[in-house]
Amino acid sequence: MKYTGIALAGTVLLIFALFTAGCAEQAKAVQTGTQETIKITDGFGRTVEVTVPPQKVICSNVGSLRYLVYLQAQDKVVAVDSIEKKVNQNDARGYALANPQFMSLPLFGEYRGKDDPEKIIAIAPDLIFKSSFSNTPAATNKENLDELQRKTKIPVVGFSIGGLRTESEKNELCLAFNLMGSIMGKDERAKEVIEYINATIEDLEKRTKDIPEASRRSVYIGGVALAGPHGLLSTEPAYPPFEWVNAKNIATQFGTEHADIAKEYITATDPEYIFVDLSTIQDTSGGSAIDQLKNDPAFKGLTAAKNGNVYGVLPYNWYATNIENMLADAYFIGKIVYPDQFADIDPVQKAEEITAFFDGMPLMDQYQKNFDDLVFKQISL
Repeated sequence: MKYTGIALAGTVLLIFALFTAGCAEQAKAVQTGTQETIKITDGFGRTVEVTVPPQKVICSNVGSLRYLVYLQAQDKVVAVDSIEKKVNQNDARGYALANPQFMSLPLFGEYRGKDDPEKIIAIAPDLIFKSSFSNTPAATNKENLDELQRKTKIPVVGFSIGGLRTESEKNELCLAFNLMGSIMGKDERAKEVIEYINATIEDLEKRTKDIPEASRRSVYIGGVALAGPHGLLSTEPAYPPFEWVNAKNIATQFGTEHADIAKEYITATDPEYIFVDLSTIQDTSGGSAIDQLKNDPAFKGLTAAKNGNVYGVLPYNWYATNIENMLADAYFIGKIVYPDQFADIDPVQKAEEITAFFDGMPLMDQYQKNFDDLVFKQISL
C-alpha cells in the first residue's frame, strides 16, 4: 500500500496551493543569491511573511530540528533548545549524534517548546520553526505561535510533526517536510525524503504481503519510551514496523496511540516474538523491560522468553519519533520473523544505509555503544 500522506494527499495539495507562487519565487532567489519576502501558509492555516532563503533559523519543540537535518539544512541553525545541550550516554537521536556541533550553539529556551523570547531576540534568527504533536488542538497551536511571533517580532512557522501510524499523521508528516523544504530552498530534498520513505515501506510490504494469515507471526514491542524510559508494559499498538512486515501485533486492539497494557494481557496472548525498545535501558532501578523479562516469573514463562526469541531494537521515540530507526527496525524484525523473505538483507548494513540517508552518516557503531551492544541482537535472559 502506498501511503497517501507521503504521496501528497489532496488536502496537503490544497494547503500548498496557497503558496505555490511563493515557492517558485524562492527557487529564483536561491539561484540568484538574493533574498525575497514571500507569504506562506503554515501547518495551522496561519499566513506568515518569511524572507527566503533564511540564513539563520531556530527549531523549537519536538521533531523540528530532526526534520531540518533530514532536509540537509542544519547549517542554518544558530541556536538550540536545552535537550541538545544534554549529554546522554543512551542517546538514540540520529540527527543529534550526527551533528555534535549543536551542543556548542547558543541556548534559546528549554526543551518541549518552552522558548525564552528574550534569548531569541538576542540571537536574532531570520525564522523560527515551531512544531507540535499531532494531538495538540489547532487553536492552542495558533495562539502559542502568534504569541511567540508577537513577543519576538520574528516570523514563526508552525506545523504538526505527524508520523507513520495513521493516514492523518502521514499527511502531517508530508506537509512538514514540504513546508520546511519550500522555505529553506530544499524542495528537491523534501521530495527525495518522501520518496525514500515510500520506497522503503513498499519494499517491506512487498516482501511479506503474500504470507498466509495463518502463518503470520505474533509479536510484541515493549519498553517504548514516552517522556522517559518505561518497562515492558509500555507499547505502541500501531507500531509501524509490525504493520509493514505483516506481523501480528498482539496489542493492535488498543488503538493507535501509545499504551500501557496489563501484564495479564501479555501473558494470555503469549507472543511468539518480543522486541525490546532499547530506550528502556535508561531505567537503572530494575524496572526496565529487560529486567522485568529476567526477573518476573510471569514474563519468564512467556514462549518468546523460553525460546530465546527476545531481541533489542532501536528506540522508536526520543524527542518524538525517529523515522530512520523505525525503518531500520522493520528490516531487522522482518529478518527475524520471516527469514526467507529477508534472506538478502543484512539488517546492520541496511541500518547504516538508512541512517546515512537521513542523518548524513552511518550510525550503527555509535548506537551499539549507546545501547550496550544490544541493537539487533538476541537478548540473553
